[in-house]
Amino acid sequence: MNKELLKPKKIIKGIKYLFQNGIGLFAVKMKQIFWGMDYYYPKWFEKHKSNAEEIERQKKAHFTYEPVISVIVPTYNTPESYLREMIESVMAQSYENWQLCIADGSDTKKEDGRLARDIIKEYKSRDSRITCAFLDENKGISENTNAALALAEGEYVGLFDHDDLLEPDALYHVVKALNESAEGGLSDKINNASHDGAYDIIYTDEDMINSKGNKRMEPKFKPDFSMDLILVHNYITHFFVVKKELIHKVGGFDREYDGAQDYDLILKCIERTNRIKHIPHILYHWRIHKNSTAGNPKSKEYAYDAGRKALKAHLDRVGIKAEVGFTDMTGLYDIRYLIDKEPLISIVIPNKDHIDDLTKCVSSIYDKSTYKNYEFVIVENGSTGEETFQYYETMEQEHDNFHVVKWERGFNYSAINNFGVSKAKGEYILLLNNDTELISPDALSRMLGICMRGDVGAVGAKLFFADDTVQHAGIVIGFAGYAGHVFSGCKDTDMGYMMRARINSNFSAVTAACLMTPKAVFDKVGGLCEEFVVAGNDVDYCLRVGRAGFLVTYCANAKWYHYESKSRGYEDTPEKKARFEREISLFREKWQDILRDGDPFYNINFPVTLPPFTLSE
Repeated sequence: MNKELLKPKKIIKGIKYLFQNGIGLFAVKMKQIFWGMDYYYPKWFEKHKSNAEEIERQKKAHFTYEPVISVIVPTYNTPESYLREMIESVMAQSYENWQLCIADGSDTKKEDGRLARDIIKEYKSRDSRITCAFLDENKGISENTNAALALAEGEYVGLFDHDDLLEPDALYHVVKALNESAEGGLSDKINNASHDGAYDIIYTDEDMINSKGNKRMEPKFKPDFSMDLILVHNYITHFFVVKKELIHKVGGFDREYDGAQDYDLILKCIERTNRIKHIPHILYHWRIHKNSTAGNPKSKEYAYDAGRKALKAHLDRVGIKAEVGFTDMTGLYDIRYLIDKEPLISIVIPNKDHIDDLTKCVSSIYDKSTYKNYEFVIVENGSTGEETFQYYETMEQEHDNFHVVKWERGFNYSAINNFGVSKAKGEYILLLNNDTELISPDALSRMLGICMRGDVGAVGAKLFFADDTVQHAGIVIGFAGYAGHVFSGCKDTDMGYMMRARINSNFSAVTAACLMTPKAVFDKVGGLCEEFVVAGNDVDYCLRVGRAGFLVTYCANAKWYHYESKSRGYEDTPEKKARFEREISLFREKWQDILRDGDPFYNINFPVTLPPFTLSE
């Protein structure tokens, strides 16, 4: 049990949550916080997995396109029980057009039972779909896997570890997705000989099992493909299925990256395709035992060094200049994008009085920021205090990069920011609230480095409340029929689900309280939509950026305080509440598709009617 929750502050926070959300959500939230996801996940899995009746139905199903899926497995001194369970999990597949390709590099000795190659021969004699190669020596994980790949006859190849398990419907869901890709317009030609234009890469959700295979834990409910997430963490891992043609194009597995050969292969493959499909089902079980990376990450530190090398090689191949380092979290990487030139950043800050807040915000950047090529564009909108205008005059006299422009029409947050951007000279725009304060000196350069990549249209920061708990670390669409912040209330050191609170990743939206965007992208999508006077403008902007083909990225290393709503206040009057409801209604009408289908950077297994990253019972 999490004893931290028994502290007075936590109890008070829990009581507030009860009054705000009701006893039902409170009960779910408390149970899952107190006991953790591993406590209730096994029951959830049993409830949601395909039962025997469904498996039988799948076996009778027929698809228009039924490719051979070659599952490749390098084995090496695999314990007999693991080896048998692995093979039998493939033989149990409800989709039957598969091939199991085993390359065995085991020593000629017994490991917890019979000789590995004798067991493989036994299964090969029972099922003609099993093929094998017995290697003269152990050539290492990459070369052993290449030997298994050489046996593959299928159009698609699935990567499988020798001690793991597949769900019986894993291949069924893969082929189902391939057929749906055609229906969705990815392909204009489907038959059993060819499937041009179908997905090139498919990956699934996964969990971990103990050595005996009787306990499930640490489910990974992944987002759809996230470029920024894969650049700092191999979140795809298992089950990874790829067109064999694509594997051959990238040269198969490279022994230079042994220990991270899968990561290297994934990076090389995604360089050549954007036809990537995520299947949000737990279909792969990664076994934890004393010799596995999953069970003892520090036992294979060399694997993380190999992963760093693979990531640096990827960045070099795609022409991105960056330094790749380790973090204090095993297996996660820190990318520092190198900025050859130092483009001007225009920091656009709407302001109405609250001069103490503005002073703190501006001074924190002048005093702390290591990146210096910026200008302030302060959009004055309705101030009345004499000290405000005295501050403006003093700052403009003392700093040639501090400019005040006047908005003389009624309050409209979107219009005010658009006006400020129209006066900006910078190639990049930082939309910033006046109630923010810079924490990390390299925040501007961190955000700019991502923003300059070319595929990114908006970058958000990690924002904190005054008590040093997280206010913003990404926005997910769908909560309350609109959108909600995830990881809010966490400590800076908290990992968050799948460690996403502490590493860069893509979200559908980030808050405009601190949002960097290329001015060219801002102009291309038409700036902030002025129909959203106060609420929804930043989420709407990010969704339009995404629709235009750009990524929205959360930068976990760019840290700021956000003393939320100090200057504007809360939606606490009938007029403000009515305006807020109108704008949320407009949002719901405008973005029906994502509200209906779900946020691609979340996971449909987490209902948006529950707190973030919570499973239904």
